[in-house]
Amino acid sequence: MITDMRNAVFHIVRVGTAITFLWVGVLILQDPENWGGLLRPWAAGLLPLSVAQTMVGTAVLDIAIGFFLLIDRWTFLFSLFAFFHLLAVLTVVGIDAVTVRDIGLAASALALAVGSWPRYER
Repeated sequence: MITDMRNAVFHIVRVGTAITFLWVGVLILQDPENWGGLLRPWAAGLLPLSVAQTMVGTAVLDIAIGFFLLIDRWTFLFSLFAFFHLLAVLTVVGIDAVTVRDIGLAASALALAVGSWPRYER
């Protein structure tokens, strides 16, 4: 019974996190310049591409993370990508009234990574 509940919780968090990444990726693609405006100036100055191009790349990454979490393939790997990506977002954007939500999303991504840790039988 407890195992069934833990499995249900894991899948609820996985699907919710996946949908969030997919949705944000689509929103970024719709207006990459506006999303790029959230970057702190020091971070924007370090980019090798334009802010808009970087945001399109970010959107593609978000959509890939969301897709693979949604279909439950390579969940460990993509939840780690999600976690570190969100740490990077919090670093280059900062914590404000919008990004404070990314702390919870990062925690859910880390929980997914821990919950999907590869198990190797000997």
